[in-house]
Amino acid sequence: MGPAPAGKQLRGATGGPEVMEPALEGKGKEGKEASSRKRTLAEPPAKGLLQPMKLSRAELYKEPTNEELNRLRETEILFHSSLLRLQVEELLKEVRLSEKKKDRIDAFLREVNQRVMRVPSVPETKLTDQSWLPAGVRVPLHQLPYAVKGCFRFLPPAQVVVVGSYLLGTCIRPNVNVDVALTMPREILQDKDGLNQRYFRKRALYLAHLAHHLAQDPLFGSVRFSYTNGCHLKPSLLLRPCGKDERLVTVRLHPCPPPDFFRPCRLLPTKNNVRSVWYRGQSPAGDGSPEPPTPHYNTWVLQDIALESHLQLLSTMLGSAQGLKDGVALLKVWLRQRELDKGQGGLTGFLVSMLVVFLVSTRKIHTTMSGYQVLRSVLQFLATTDLTVNGISLCLSSDPSLPALADFHQAFSVVFLDSSGCLNLCADVTASTYHQVQHEARLSMMLLDSKADDGFQLLLMTPKPMIRAFDHVLHLRPLSRLQAACHRLKLWPELQDNGGDYVSAALGPLTTLLEQGLGTRLHLLAHSRPPVPEWDISQDPPKHKDSGTLTLGLLLRPEGLTSILELGPEADQPEAAEFRQFWGSRSELRRFQDGAIREAVVWEAASMSQKRLIPHQVVTHLLALHADIPETCVHYVGGPLDALIQGLKETSSTGEEALAVAVRCYDDLSRLLWGLEGLPLTVSAVQGAHPVLRYTEVFPPTPVRPAFSFYEPLREQSSLLPRPDKPCPAYVEPMPVVCHLEGSGQWPQDAEAVRRVRAAFQLRLAELLTQQHGLQCRATATHTDVLKDGFVFRIRVAYHREPQILREVQSPEGLNSLRDTPASLCLERDTRQLPLLTSVLHGLQQQHPAFSGVARLAKRWVRAQLLGEGFTDESLDLVAAALFLHPEPFTPPSSPQVGFLRFLLLVSTFDWKNNPLIVNLNNELTVEEQVEIRSGFLAARAQLPVMVIVTPQDRKNSVWTQDGPSAQILQQLVVLAAEALPVLEKQLMDPWGPGDIRMGPRENVAL
Repeated sequence: MGPAPAGKQLRGATGGPEVMEPALEGKGKEGKEASSRKRTLAEPPAKGLLQPMKLSRAELYKEPTNEELNRLRETEILFHSSLLRLQVEELLKEVRLSEKKKDRIDAFLREVNQRVMRVPSVPETKLTDQSWLPAGVRVPLHQLPYAVKGCFRFLPPAQVVVVGSYLLGTCIRPNVNVDVALTMPREILQDKDGLNQRYFRKRALYLAHLAHHLAQDPLFGSVRFSYTNGCHLKPSLLLRPCGKDERLVTVRLHPCPPPDFFRPCRLLPTKNNVRSVWYRGQSPAGDGSPEPPTPHYNTWVLQDIALESHLQLLSTMLGSAQGLKDGVALLKVWLRQRELDKGQGGLTGFLVSMLVVFLVSTRKIHTTMSGYQVLRSVLQFLATTDLTVNGISLCLSSDPSLPALADFHQAFSVVFLDSSGCLNLCADVTASTYHQVQHEARLSMMLLDSKADDGFQLLLMTPKPMIRAFDHVLHLRPLSRLQAACHRLKLWPELQDNGGDYVSAALGPLTTLLEQGLGTRLHLLAHSRPPVPEWDISQDPPKHKDSGTLTLGLLLRPEGLTSILELGPEADQPEAAEFRQFWGSRSELRRFQDGAIREAVVWEAASMSQKRLIPHQVVTHLLALHADIPETCVHYVGGPLDALIQGLKETSSTGEEALAVAVRCYDDLSRLLWGLEGLPLTVSAVQGAHPVLRYTEVFPPTPVRPAFSFYEPLREQSSLLPRPDKPCPAYVEPMPVVCHLEGSGQWPQDAEAVRRVRAAFQLRLAELLTQQHGLQCRATATHTDVLKDGFVFRIRVAYHREPQILREVQSPEGLNSLRDTPASLCLERDTRQLPLLTSVLHGLQQQHPAFSGVARLAKRWVRAQLLGEGFTDESLDLVAAALFLHPEPFTPPSSPQVGFLRFLLLVSTFDWKNNPLIVNLNNELTVEEQVEIRSGFLAARAQLPVMVIVTPQDRKNSVWTQDGPSAQILQQLVVLAAEALPVLEKQLMDPWGPGDIRMGPRENVAL
């Protein structure tokens, strides 16, 4: 279902305007060439359609050059197709910096270097005496507690070095950032500056003085502060040029100590460098117990020390290997599309660069590989290696004084050591984030291994925001409530380690708590912290509570999602006490049918829509019980769209139960038809042909039993006539059912005779159902209406050879030939294709319970836009089915909400003009057959409808879109979907913003 850029205009099967071809006098070569040229003019290709390139005979059979042969050989070895190679090369051209921009950036960097070196010195003062700072600049650090020992003076940096991706050539557009390390002179620092944030205070004061002087320079259009990778103890200074180059580049200044100033042994993850007496005003436990280690604090100091050594390592490994650089650039694009590189704890471009270095050092990547091969190798490593269990290291030293990987695993969730063996590069990466990276890498490898034509588009060009990738999303706000959670969870050591950042301190324990509570319902839990926005140098740094909303995404398992029971251990087991402590008052003893007495939790949910929201009950209960986060601070986004498919009298159900009742009634009728006695031919098959029977009717029918006081009986016709003085009776829509009879040589071969025989079967069917089962029936020549349990089923007897008989056409000469006629096509669609589609989609609903809600929401929205007349139910059902059968680059939806968002995405981005939507029902189409279908589509595009949907049973004609939509209707739907998608996503991700989902009458809903 790969999305592709939608064409600006959509057209039908009609071609362009005709051009009259004048008669040609000459019959020679020139005349033929002119005729060929004018014939081309007379048949212009449709605008926007892809056309095969026409080559002359000489060009077609020309021998390939050596360069072409070498390129083909490289493509065969390094890529799996020529198309993929072209796509990768074009993407790399798009994201690389041009030489002109590099020259302008280099000139700006030289100016920055000169300005920084000219900043005047400041005499030495105590760290707590900051009166020397000008009034127009604020220290970019929360100085809590304020009292700290030490002195500070400003001196120009001892060295200014460009570090990071720009120097390596792996920097990508559109946001170009250049990192510059400013080595602070030794005279500024003191031996014990690693303790109690002294180094970070000096670092912040250093930046504040720089900011004051650089802001007065006309070279800079913007001078602002920001946090480095979201770490609030490590601000950086952002410099942008003025004038037209304002968006050219952002230079980030990072003060750092001399490489050998701090002793690495004092900054190991088992050491403490933030004293409890200084930070909390008391010793750890008051009994002389050792200080808790501060692994994250120590890591942030080590990161500044290792800036230059990391640059040297990356330059050595990536310097002359263009394939490795291209691979890093592709990995950055891959991370950016999945929002995995945002905020604190993200997998940054620096981390994937170091991962490439590790794989090169372990010979899993060779320097001669192409960028695509590097991308595959890294994704394969991420998909198969769990760094939360088995860490990796770039350190080759066997020094026994270095800590072991096990020591790092005790302090950090994810472990990846640099070449020194002391610094964990993934210290800020949480286990949830890494598991999300692993999940995305597995999906990407499956996509690459499938060798799909649209694999590049899905892998590197399709954004995957959280609201679109996860079934349910919850927002925690205000973040100040997490401060109370830290107190309740007794996270004092974590607060001390993170410098008071209660969001980071509570994030790990909260995600672990929810993963344990959701259990088998949960496939993946991810979190998203919005990056802290940069701020003006005259403002105080943003507080933790002002950093936006903490968002958690839940990827659910459909098989365990709707269970209302959490089964615990038996009452006499030692684990029972832990179960009761974890679930609190919700845990209770229950006796089960096997006689066992167990602890259990039962959730309140009556309908299917309520069962899908059981995770909401789990989350709010656990957060309130264990973290003191009330339900009012948890905004759970899992079913806000459910109200749109509720009936007029329904308040808690979205119709799945009513659909199931109708399907059970149909199943009972099928069994009755199979068991009928007295028919001349036995029933060979019974198939439904109504949206209710595939669970996609927007508002399912309710059983209607007539009130006899409202009718007058007509005894001679066995009918009821509504009385004029009573209200109008309810309309009951009949549900078509196709009843196939066994083959027999007694069937006539004339179309009219077949119709008369079928009419006789319809009458006999009504008689037998009334006699044997007491059902009320009304027979006609074409169908039999049966009233059963308040539902009306319209049974139609079908003869399998009747469509073929209708195709027989006799010529004036008396010769018979087979040709499709409107009657034969209509009969085949109604008696064979529609029942088969209904049966297949019924099976899809059993496999993916969210299919019903997604298809019904899609139809509800299309009809609310007053476009329902242009689309058949079957066409919209197939588009919804494509979301489950071809979910790449996502997983199949487990909630109607995320499925509807992807429906809008598919409709608005799919290239309906140049591609058929292939819905591979039951996975019957092979890759080769799909390629053949696409080739045939391009060859016959002008004769096909505007919207082409292909299934295994309908590979050429697109039966369900033959009568619509028109080009204008489809274009309108594409435009409306493109407008509705960002509006709806913004509303779901910003629950405190103004509402844009408006519920209107039953026929109308606006997004």
